Amino acid sequence: MTVQTIADIVIGLALVGFLMYRQATWQFLDAARIWRMPVILGAIGVITIAKSSGGPITSMDVAFLGAEVVLSVAVGLLMGNIAHFRVAARPDDKGRSLQTRTGGLGAVLWIVLIAVRVGMDVVGAGLGVHLLSSTGMILVMIAVNRAARALVLDRRIPAHVRAGA
Repeated sequence: MTVQTIADIVIGLALVGFLMYRQATWQFLDAARIWRMPVILGAIGVITIAKSSGGPITSMDVAFLGAEVVLSVAVGLLMGNIAHFRVAARPDDKGRSLQTRTGGLGAVLWIVLIAVRVGMDVVGAGLGVHLLSSTGMILVMIAVNRAARALVLDRRIPAHVRAGA
């Protein structure tokens, strides 16, 4: 195992831990903020993929990538749908009062997403799929998941909150 692989694993686990924590705790909802992370992670992921020279992209890479996109979108949409809303007793320093979280089920969905992703990576490695295990691809998949969640959350923001914003 190379130092880069270990660093990728540590970064990935830290990001997933951070996202799981955020799922379980009440967070002030800001329509612009929910789109920020997917855009940033997606951009970093695409740049990372473009800079890497992991070899040619095969049809197996595309097939596994497609399956992972479907999984990431499905879990993201589910996370957006199970999100709970509440009005905080006090607004934050930016005047926001609406909070959201997905709770324990959201954290479990992250574990399932990661477990399936690791399984796909192991199977893919045996079949010669190299793109799936790249850091850039992992970041893109998380960005896709977060974007699907943001899409649902953005549409679920109560009308009275949206009108007051």
